Amino acid sequence: MNPLEGLIVLDFSQFLSGPSAALRLADLGARVIKIERPDTGDSCRQLSLHNLISDGDSVLFHTINRNKESYAANLKDLADLTKVIKLIEQADVMIENFRPGTMDKLGLGYEQVKQINPKIVYGSISGYGKEGPWKNKPGQDLLVQSLSGLAYLNGNADQPPVPFALAAADMFTGAHLVQGILACLVRRGRTGIGGLVEVSLLESLLDFQFEVLTTYLNDGGQAPERSSINNAHAYLGAPYGIYETQDGYLALAMGSVIRLGELLSCPALAAYGDPKSWFLERDAIKRLLVEHLQTQTTQHWLNVLEPADYWCADVFTWEKLLAHEGFQALEMVHEITRPGSESLLTTRCPLRINGIRPHSTKWAPSLGENNAELEQEFKLVKVNG
Repeated sequence: MNPLEGLIVLDFSQFLSGPSAALRLADLGARVIKIERPDTGDSCRQLSLHNLISDGDSVLFHTINRNKESYAANLKDLADLTKVIKLIEQADVMIENFRPGTMDKLGLGYEQVKQINPKIVYGSISGYGKEGPWKNKPGQDLLVQSLSGLAYLNGNADQPPVPFALAAADMFTGAHLVQGILACLVRRGRTGIGGLVEVSLLESLLDFQFEVLTTYLNDGGQAPERSSINNAHAYLGAPYGIYETQDGYLALAMGSVIRLGELLSCPALAAYGDPKSWFLERDAIKRLLVEHLQTQTTQHWLNVLEPADYWCADVFTWEKLLAHEGFQALEMVHEITRPGSESLLTTRCPLRINGIRPHSTKWAPSLGENNAELEQEFKLVKVNG
C-alpha cells in the first residue's frame, strides 16, 4: 500500500509547478483528479518541448500529468461549478496555481472552500506571493529566475546573467508545495483540521539560494563574484569547476589544491599553500589546471584521483549516462501508454518507501476522459432509479 492511498486530490493547476506537485502525490498513492476547462484543458497540453506531440497532447503534458484522471468542467457555469463543489466535499487535497484572486472570484478560494469541506488541505501557488507590488506579475519561470538574482550565479564573470536551462522555479515550488501539503495531512490526522499551504515561485528560488544569500547578508553586502574561469559556485574557491581534458571534461569539487598538485604531478600548484589563496587566487589556480588537465584523457585523471578519494567525476552526456550501468541500476525510466497511442518513456518517482519505488504506468488522461465515471461514482448527476 502506497502511503497516500485512499486520499483524493483535486488538481486545478496547469503548466508545471502545480501539476508536478499533484504528480508526486499521485506517485505516492493519492487519487488525483485533474479539473480542466472544456475544449482546451490545461494549456500545457499544447506547450511542446522540441515540438514533441503524442496523441494530440504535448509530451511535456504527458510527463507531468501521468497517473491522473481528467474531469472537464466550466467553472463559470453554475451547473458545472455545482458538480465540482460536490467533488470538493469529498476531497482531501485541492491544488491551484492561478493568479491571486482568481479562485476567489470563482467562489473557490480557500475561505470559501473551507466552508464546503473544513478538513480539506488547500495548496495554492503564486508567482510572487499574494501581497506587494509584484503580486499580479506573470509567474513565469524565466521571469522569476531573472528577478530572484539566480541568473547572476551562473556563467563566468565576463558573461551576462545565465538562467538555468530548465524550469527550476516551477520544480522547486512544486516540491515545496508537496512538503507543506504532507505536513498539513499529518496534522489533520491528529486533529481533524485541514489547512492552507501557500508557496510562490519567487520564494522557492530565494530558498534555493539560502546558502549564498545567507553569506551575502552576513558579509557586509558583498556581492558574489563569479570566477572568470570555469565558474561553478560563486563563493567557493579553486579547484571547484569543470575542466576540459584531452578527450572530454572532468569535474573537480572541494579539495586541497596542494594535494591536487601532488596527485596531478603539477608542481606549479605548490605555490598556493595558504588555503585562503584558493579563493583569493582561484582564477590563477584554475588557469594552471586548465592548461595541465588538457594534457591527458579524462579516464587518465580519474584513475589518478579516484583511488586517492579526491572528489571528482566524469562529465556525462545523456547518451553516455543512459548507457552506464550506474544509471541502469537505478531503474529511473519506465514506459507509459495511452490506449490507442504510442508508448512514452519517462522518468519515475525518485523516492523509495520501505525499499520499494512507487510505480504506475497509468497514462496522462485525455481531456474529460473520466467525466462519465466520476459523475456516477461521486453522484455529481442524478442517477436513474
